[in-house]
Amino acid sequence: MKSICIKTNISGLLDYLLNEFKALNLDNICFSRNNFKNYKNIIIHYTGEDESRFILEVSSILSCLVLDEMEEKILKNLIFRNYFYFDSIERQKILNICMDISSEDFSNYFEQKLEYLCNSFSDYLTNHKTIILSGFVNFRLPKYFSLLENIIDDAVNMYMFEKEYLEFISLLKLYINSQKSNCNTVHLIYIKDNPILLDEDKNIINITQDLSKVKYLSDISFSTNDFILNTLLNLLPKEIYIHIIDNYVDDFLSTINLIFENKVKICTDCNICKLYKKSNTGIKGRSLKSRLAGILGTLL
Repeated sequence: MKSICIKTNISGLLDYLLNEFKALNLDNICFSRNNFKNYKNIIIHYTGEDESRFILEVSSILSCLVLDEMEEKILKNLIFRNYFYFDSIERQKILNICMDISSEDFSNYFEQKLEYLCNSFSDYLTNHKTIILSGFVNFRLPKYFSLLENIIDDAVNMYMFEKEYLEFISLLKLYINSQKSNCNTVHLIYIKDNPILLDEDKNIINITQDLSKVKYLSDISFSTNDFILNTLLNLLPKEIYIHIIDNYVDDFLSTINLIFENKVKICTDCNICKLYKKSNTGIKGRSLKSRLAGILGTLL
């Protein structure tokens, strides 16, 4: 017979364990809940022959208990210890990001945590009859805590990137609202890896890639989208029509929409869209631009 005594003073954790043990798909077990002077206990007895499976089942339940009921508080304490210079609102935002990237949707992190916790509980319970939850979690899971610190670091990087991105958007909006428009309409033909700008007469706008003349790049990557954004910020059109040609939508379009707000109009089925959708089939790069340049003037 194998008996395991699980000790904790947190009633909610005991309730969680009792519910899980009741649903345990394993014969020859019984368990009881007891209150003593220093701890509240759950004692679970197994009289079957597959002791290794019993230990694995209990270890799995304890691992899920840590992830479901204890991890958020652990993360909160680690964030405060390692990033105390953020204010409470910022720390809460970082915690929310941690909870997102710690979930099952980010399988790499989740599976690493679950595997390490299961192995740690299993190794301990194989050789011990009693486990004090708080002491075990705080002092016998260094790799788990190290993984959580990596998650926090990733969350902080994501938070800082988002914060800088929103500050960048805010500055550009202030700039736009303080300047006069240099043209009425610009059309952005949005094709993956080959976006094109047209003026209101449907002529192709040359996108400068001369770094000495570029003022408004978002980063140092100097992608085509960066140069398009710089051109739009130089032109400051009153209206921007975005023609989505191949159903390709990415963060850049969201950025344009955030910066220019109600000046942006999305189009997927006008004459320009139809022309580019037809001409985009099997045509790439300059050949596409060259073929279209001669017939754009016939539209509308």
